[in-house]
Amino acid sequence: MPVSFVDLIRQNQLHRAEYTRAINQVVKSADFILGKPVEQFESAFAKFCGTKYCISLNSGTDALEFALRAVNIGPKDEVITAPNSYFSSAMVITKIGATPVFADIDPQTYTLNATKVAQAITSRTRAIIPVHLCGQSADMDPLINLAQKYKLTIIEDCCQAHGAKYKGKTVPITGLGAFSFYPGKNLGSFGDGGALVTNSLRIATMVQQLRNDGSLKKYHHQIIGSKSRLDTIQASILNIKLKYLRSWNTQRQRHARLYQQLLKHIPQIKIHSQAEYAYHIYHLFMIEVPHRDKLQQYLSSKGISTVIHYPIPIHLQPAYKNLGYHRGDFPVTEAAAKHILSLPMFPELKTSEIRYVASTIHEFYSR
Repeated sequence: MPVSFVDLIRQNQLHRAEYTRAINQVVKSADFILGKPVEQFESAFAKFCGTKYCISLNSGTDALEFALRAVNIGPKDEVITAPNSYFSSAMVITKIGATPVFADIDPQTYTLNATKVAQAITSRTRAIIPVHLCGQSADMDPLINLAQKYKLTIIEDCCQAHGAKYKGKTVPITGLGAFSFYPGKNLGSFGDGGALVTNSLRIATMVQQLRNDGSLKKYHHQIIGSKSRLDTIQASILNIKLKYLRSWNTQRQRHARLYQQLLKHIPQIKIHSQAEYAYHIYHLFMIEVPHRDKLQQYLSSKGISTVIHYPIPIHLQPAYKNLGYHRGDFPVTEAAAKHILSLPMFPELKTSEIRYVASTIHEFYSR
């Protein structure tokens, strides 16, 4: 039985009529850049996140970068983040001239360990970027306490956490967070897309300038910016999908519970349960296993698609050789990179497919 890691075709087929009407309306109006659907989405997504403002962009990467620029972080500054995320979480820090400083993760949640963050703070530290990985929030209270103590800014990387909550509050709980709408996300567009949400009018205004060549009014350029606008067609698709996001997240949670039930009796598998503080929306369902690569090959031979997130920690990437990190510097991150495997996870996943994946894993460890 073939089982895709993410099957976007199923979702597209279910909502094809809605998507087609929305796209046709944009074509009819020829309102392709910063059109009315963009304004509608920004308003709706800000409300969804519990923030005052949403500025749509062309990627979550730009959302992180613009947030750093908007809080005036630059050369000689340091920003602490985790080494077990997608590369852009650190790359944006480098792009603005600052230095990424890594801190190890919690072995249960794979998110920033506040104790390790505290050890990494120096006189040059200006910000912390906690990554809400896999759909689960980092433990924010200890990080907020550190930020208050050392006068640091927190920018939440919510690119895998659309609708995730920390102690009942939707992320970003600090009111400043970056989102990606890459197609495979819990809330995904039909191409690249992203947004920054904030409670600060000053930050919102600056990011609006940064996304549009440094301009709020045509031909009037207050700062040096970029072209990072969300296309109107993408906003139209996101307006439709946002209506279904909560129910899709609920379906993901249901799938995760079934995986947990079916896999819990395999002694070789470590399953990371939802943290007490978290409302986990399972962008990814990860297991930690021995013989990971052989298991992945076995699953593939049975038609099951899986992904390794992330096989090379950021501090060991060749691009960051100049920072002087070495293997062994972040043992929890490095151990996870060797053993983590992400199983198929998307709202339209069938119960029969989950049972097939689980039974195939049983087969592998029973041989």
